[in-house]
Amino acid sequence: MSISPMTAAMKAQILAEALPYIRRFHGKTVVVKYGGNAMTDEKLKQSFARDVVLLKLVGINPVIVHGGGPQIDDLLRRVGKQGQFVQGMRVTDSETMDLVEMVLGGLVNKEIVNLVNQAGGRAIGLSGKDGSFIRARKLLVPDADKQGEMLDIGQVGEVASIDPEIVAHIESGEFIPVVAPIGVGSQGESYNINSDLVAGKLAEVLRAEKLILLTNTPGVLDRDGKLLTGLTPKRVDELVSDGTLSGGMLPKIASALDAARSGVRSVHIIDGRVEHALLLEIFTDEGVGTLIRSK
Repeated sequence: MSISPMTAAMKAQILAEALPYIRRFHGKTVVVKYGGNAMTDEKLKQSFARDVVLLKLVGINPVIVHGGGPQIDDLLRRVGKQGQFVQGMRVTDSETMDLVEMVLGGLVNKEIVNLVNQAGGRAIGLSGKDGSFIRARKLLVPDADKQGEMLDIGQVGEVASIDPEIVAHIESGEFIPVVAPIGVGSQGESYNINSDLVAGKLAEVLRAEKLILLTNTPGVLDRDGKLLTGLTPKRVDELVSDGTLSGGMLPKIASALDAARSGVRSVHIIDGRVEHALLLEIFTDEGVGTLIRSK
């Protein structure tokens, strides 16, 4: 079936617009934090997998770091537990940690691997415990009610170090790494680490061209719901101080700023509810979402 001249011209324009970006990012690493609705909506899951495969086929090296909050909450409810959060971090006792590992390292990770493989890619699933490539230490969070005191929220960790060798070896071939954000402590204990923070640190050690965080919002919004972009550390601090940024957005912002300051060329917070948001960000002049700058 033939297409109209107008439709053909539009498609040709889109392809022509993508060409300089394909050339610019060829051979570069892009770390993608995959979460939110993009992980639960069937149509979005399929389009994300195809987008990732397309990136690999045109010579870009995508590395996926995934979350799994809704899936963890669902399993907790089924076993009679209620998820609790402190400053955007999940409170993780020993039993919850077992469930987190089951969901992130098993169910969710393997589903993403299968989606990418079914879309024509070659994905390999990893946990930070594989080869102990994500070393973790216990994370203590400030007590909002008692100034100067810290809260222990269980087996919740922060990244102590990342050995990039395993991921770099996988991505140097035809494979796409899919990373579950579970770290290992000095005594072999497991730690649940916020996936935004893992994605940011991984982007740093891999010297990624881009860090892209998929969310359930258009990006960072002001109090009137207006999309903000080109944010600097100073402006971000102001938004945190006045309460515009809070809850689950705090780890994303912290990860974005750390990555930008540590050499990742560009960091983007984009709307994972938009089909093909990944391609729109990488291959179009306008891009989508919020850009975080280092200065």
